[in-house]
Amino acid sequence: MKLTFFAFIAAWALVASAGTPALADVTPAQVASASSPGAPNASAAFFDRLGALCGQAFEGRITAEQPPAAASDPFHRQRLVMHVRDCGPQEIRIPFHVGSDRSRTWVITRTATGLRLKHDHRRADGSEDPITQYGGDTVGEGTSTRQTFPADAESKALFTRNDMAVSNANVWALELVPDESFVYELSRPQRLFRVSFDLAAPVPLPPPPWGAGDVK
Repeated sequence: MKLTFFAFIAAWALVASAGTPALADVTPAQVASASSPGAPNASAAFFDRLGALCGQAFEGRITAEQPPAAASDPFHRQRLVMHVRDCGPQEIRIPFHVGSDRSRTWVITRTATGLRLKHDHRRADGSEDPITQYGGDTVGEGTSTRQTFPADAESKALFTRNDMAVSNANVWALELVPDESFVYELSRPQRLFRVSFDLAAPVPLPPPPWGAGDVK
């Protein structure tokens, strides 16, 4: 009886092992694919592509604006330049220059589930603007070329306190097609704003953004 039992166990193990690849045959890529959800992979690819631009600057232009802005809008008739200035394994900082105004920096950070976009606004003396550090986290998988960031609770509270509740519906997006274009987008009901930057034609580096010594 004991002999029959052990023979059964041995036969079962042989059949099981025949359909299961040996541990040595499993590649690191297969392990990563099995253990990593899609969203972090897409966001990681986007983050890596953005980091590959580090140290370069690119000129942009407004490609969508609804409703049309007034002629006095600071973005009109100003040179628009993004500078992928500070890059680390967890954070990339991109100053966005509007003419001589160096107050804006986009901050893209890795999170446990994707990416976070924040807007760091500074005064000329380097101090924080009252409307700053707003943005949000990715909530879906996104792609390696486009990531979206709905306004988070902290941003909505900031907007509400400053009589800007219409901005509570903001959704920001970043798009990146290597060697072609980078796009910054803001959308909400009845509002769309997009700036497209030409990645095929780097431009001379702009001056440091306001407050750079404090926020690097």
